[in-house]
Amino acid sequence: MVEGYLFLSEEDAELARQEKKKIEYLEKHMNYKIPEYVMRVYTKALVERLFHTPVGYEYLKGMREYLLGCGIVDAEDVPPVVLHNTYTMKMRKSYEPSRQYIKPAEKKKAQWPVISLIANIVLVIAVAAMFGIAMKSDNPNILNYETQLVNRYASWEQELTEREKVIREKEKELNIGSD
Repeated sequence: MVEGYLFLSEEDAELARQEKKKIEYLEKHMNYKIPEYVMRVYTKALVERLFHTPVGYEYLKGMREYLLGCGIVDAEDVPPVVLHNTYTMKMRKSYEPSRQYIKPAEKKKAQWPVISLIANIVLVIAVAAMFGIAMKSDNPNILNYETQLVNRYASWEQELTEREKVIREKEKELNIGSD
């Protein structure tokens, strides 16, 4: 029990005792003659969330009442004491966490077979075009090397036959030759 509050756990009671020590320290150093100073301490305590138990909230409420009672500070300028606890199991709708079952996204009709079919058709056309180019090419390659070699040797043979014919005609003219 701390300051008339009975806590359910020793940890909460210890936290309240620590807050009581903070309050005693602040009271020792607080100058209530200057409301602006009190206002600065009050807002800093709110912003930094120095207090978490009813002991600390009670002190903040007392500071707020002092500031409002001074008349120097407007009521709109004094922020309320923010409670960071919930006292019921239900929160406001805007803060309520989503506990609904999240359904997996519905599967769209698979488009990959269509895309795969188109890609395969393009690849088949590309391969056919490469074979066509290779077959029509003058350079020997793995597809037409035999034809190219036969054609080359045939042209050499034809060239040799023509030269041989020219040489025999010259031999006949000059009467040289093998009889």
